[in-house]
Amino acid sequence: MNEFVELAQRISLLREDCGYTQEELAKELELDIDVYRAYEENGKDIPISVIYAIANKFGVDFTEIMTGTKAKLDTYHIVKAGQGRVVDRYPGYSYQDLAFRYAGKIMQPLLVTLDPTDEPAALVNHNGQEFNYVVSGKMELCFDDQSFILEAGDSIYFNPTYKHGQRCAGEKPVVFLTVISE
Repeated sequence: MNEFVELAQRISLLREDCGYTQEELAKELELDIDVYRAYEENGKDIPISVIYAIANKFGVDFTEIMTGTKAKLDTYHIVKAGQGRVVDRYPGYSYQDLAFRYAGKIMQPLLVTLDPTDEPAALVNHNGQEFNYVVSGKMELCFDDQSFILEAGDSIYFNPTYKHGQRCAGEKPVVFLTVISE
């Protein structure tokens, strides 16, 4: 097989993994179904803009679709509510708020509540990737040798092989969604 056929197969598998038919995805991408089918048949003439749109739709890094190699999350990525501002941006990875695609599965979030009187969690580390989204209150996330205060609407996505722990940072309980990959 050549690289274009492999690209077409990766796109087809991603679409199927995420539960879309060719017709459904073509409609959402505002493409003629015959044109889209031709993209999935050989990959050769698929525009870069369409590959980016597919990557963004399914929360997969563009490089991962192009090369078939998963991007590595090296450190952390923080987005402040309503600003789209990135702190310490790491290269080559993307995420969706509340769920992300990992190893062919859509991971679902777990709702966590921490009370101001709770003892700070011990710093732990584990494999995979972790995403936290603050629903209400303030959360302090200690990550490696740094500490971040996240407020409602803020999110952080990080490599949890570094030691980390969360605690309430306000006078009211903090409620946050966490997603931990397998």
